[in-house]
Amino acid sequence: MAFLYLSFLLVGFLSKSFLVDAQLNDQATLLAINKELGGVAGWGDNKTGYCNWEGIRCGLNHSFVERLDLSRRMLRAFGNLSELEYLDLSLNKFESSIPVELGGLRSLRSLNLSNNLLVGEIPQEFQGLEKLQDFQISSNRLSGSIPRWLGHLTNLRVFTAYENQLGGKIPDNLGLVSELKLLNLHSNQLDGPIPKSIFSMGKLEVLVLTQNGLTGDLPEAIGNCRGLSSIRIGNNKLVGVIPRTIGNVSSLTYFEADSNNLSGEIVSEFAQCTNLTLLNLAYNGFTGIIPPEMGQLMNLQELILSGNSLFGDIPRSILGCKNLNKLDLSNNRFNGTIPNEICNMTRMQYLLLGENSIKGEIPHEIGNCVKLLELQIGSNYLTGSIPPEIGHIRNLQIALNLSFNHLHGQLPSELGKLDKLVSLDVSSNQLTGNIPPAFKGMLSLIEVNFSNNLLAGPIPTYVPFQKSPNSSFQGNKRLCGEPLSFLCSNSIASDQANYHHRVSYRIIVAVIGSGLAVFVSVSVVVLLFMVRERQEKAAKTIGIVDERTSSLPTIIAGNVFVENLRQAVDLDAVIKATLKDSNKINNGTFSTIYKAVMPSGLVLSVKRLKSMDRTIILHQNKMIRELERLSKLYHENLLRPIGFVIYEDVALLLHQYLPNGTLAQLLHESSKQSEYQPDWPTRLSIAIGVAEGLGFLHHVAVIHLDISSVNVLLDADFKPLVGEIEISKLLDPSKGTASISAVAGSFGYIPQNMHIQCKSLHQEMSIATGLCCLRSSPPDFQLMRILVKE
Repeated sequence: MAFLYLSFLLVGFLSKSFLVDAQLNDQATLLAINKELGGVAGWGDNKTGYCNWEGIRCGLNHSFVERLDLSRRMLRAFGNLSELEYLDLSLNKFESSIPVELGGLRSLRSLNLSNNLLVGEIPQEFQGLEKLQDFQISSNRLSGSIPRWLGHLTNLRVFTAYENQLGGKIPDNLGLVSELKLLNLHSNQLDGPIPKSIFSMGKLEVLVLTQNGLTGDLPEAIGNCRGLSSIRIGNNKLVGVIPRTIGNVSSLTYFEADSNNLSGEIVSEFAQCTNLTLLNLAYNGFTGIIPPEMGQLMNLQELILSGNSLFGDIPRSILGCKNLNKLDLSNNRFNGTIPNEICNMTRMQYLLLGENSIKGEIPHEIGNCVKLLELQIGSNYLTGSIPPEIGHIRNLQIALNLSFNHLHGQLPSELGKLDKLVSLDVSSNQLTGNIPPAFKGMLSLIEVNFSNNLLAGPIPTYVPFQKSPNSSFQGNKRLCGEPLSFLCSNSIASDQANYHHRVSYRIIVAVIGSGLAVFVSVSVVVLLFMVRERQEKAAKTIGIVDERTSSLPTIIAGNVFVENLRQAVDLDAVIKATLKDSNKINNGTFSTIYKAVMPSGLVLSVKRLKSMDRTIILHQNKMIRELERLSKLYHENLLRPIGFVIYEDVALLLHQYLPNGTLAQLLHESSKQSEYQPDWPTRLSIAIGVAEGLGFLHHVAVIHLDISSVNVLLDADFKPLVGEIEISKLLDPSKGTASISAVAGSFGYIPQNMHIQCKSLHQEMSIATGLCCLRSSPPDFQLMRILVKE
């Protein structure tokens, strides 16, 4: 914000100099700025020239001022605003320490310095900010410890200092006298125990302490906070048991305590947290069985208990959790069987049971898990044959892992119907027979492993097979063909030829015998089709909804980044809206835009990406991280995503709905509506807004690939928001530039191969910005002529 303000301050001075006195040079303008700011140290020295003054960078041949940076001076200057109550300096590049002068703002209620490059410690001078309620210093390079005086701020409600280098202990008086509601300290170097004080007032709602070095146990006082909705304490060194007072936290929605040293049994009191949607206790030292009471959690969506020492049967009570879509019990000591009713959980998408001691056969009912995306049951003691019903799970995409079991029999050809499957592993079993040629139907297959079985015959000629390493087929003594070095013998080839010869006769007889029947059937079908076509036309005239909306596809992944909108957004309703052409708003270069009305009344704009690749399943985590990163880029002239949905081969991005459409519509369709015609101040305001939005993108090193009036949207007050930001880099992760950071790195680095293309980027974007804000016949206005000429 500060940089953009200063940049436009400079533009304002220069533009004014053009209009008032064409002979006023840059040095005179800078001296005028110096006077307005009360004098900048080092400015005004005629011996060195203004291009050598602090914070100034000139263009070629020192001809004109190109950059003005007064950030260090401006940050200290805020300390003079004695009555200031709210100060937000986030998302800049302030590199100094936190100015002690800000400690003089005694009326300050909210201070946000997050997402900068600040260094040093939290100033002791801040202890006088007694009215401070919201204190955010996250995503900087701050060091030292969290000062004890923070616990004396009686009005403190929010304290976030995540992603810094803070060390030491969390003060044991923090929250003792204030009604602390949100504490987020993740990704630091904190140690020591979680203090009981933060739970003492019972007002805490969000606690995030992940990725530190915290020790000790989880205090029983946590039960005082009945309004606590999110507890995230994973990736620490916590020990002990989970207190039974956790059952008092009736509002609990998320509980993540993975990657610690917690022990004991999983307490049944979790069942009292009826709003719980995610429970992650992975990679601890829990023992015993899963409490049967867990089946009472009707809202539970993810149960992750991997990497513990749990044993016994998979409790059938869990099968009553109808909303469960992820069950991860891998790497434990479960020794029962896979229940036949495992697919009663109709929303199940991830079933991970690998690395246990599960015995028995794979139930044939597994084929009823039609929404499964990943099935991991390797490294167990399963026997019997592979049920062909697995071929009915047509949505299976990420992985099918049956390795390291005692399975026997032949590979069912029905597996060839899994045309979306990316990874198949059946290694280290006792499978016999050939690799079915039907496996060529696995069109998305990338990784395969058939090693260490009793398979025989030639490996089918199929690109994913031939591109696999030898190790994927080794350990099968009678298997031959590429990529193995064993060539198939003539006898095997002869047997195969004779077999196909006999089969061909049968096919010919079958074709001749059924020819007449096919002819008659086709005739009947044609007649029925004509009747049905007439019925469909009649149905459309009375407004029958398109068939496509009657059966919604399975959601692979989806999330809403804005927490207070999660309850208002229905992802199924989002998909349904994009299946109706009547909801289409606009067509962009990379997406089609739809209007979606939620059952809650919230109206969204939904972008359906025009190009997707099935291998996006392998990269979906990377894509999601990029979308989350983009959602954190806040600027008032930037249209950032508020969520996403991925289903089948389709990705949908969710944005706020902007009622005034695009800048293109305003410029080229306004003549049809007199009340919609923009005056010159409105157009100038839009142009400045677009420039500020693009300036911010360049500030964080994000390249916009398609700036045009179609991709500039207008809110109810005609404020412009730049859209379609780097969408093309999210479309195909296999092309090597599958993310925002693939071009811009970590918001500041551009790879060498992009350097040449970006040399003239600033000039091109400036021209594009000007052109996208003009009509075909711009008014005769002096400033606009100057801008076009320049």
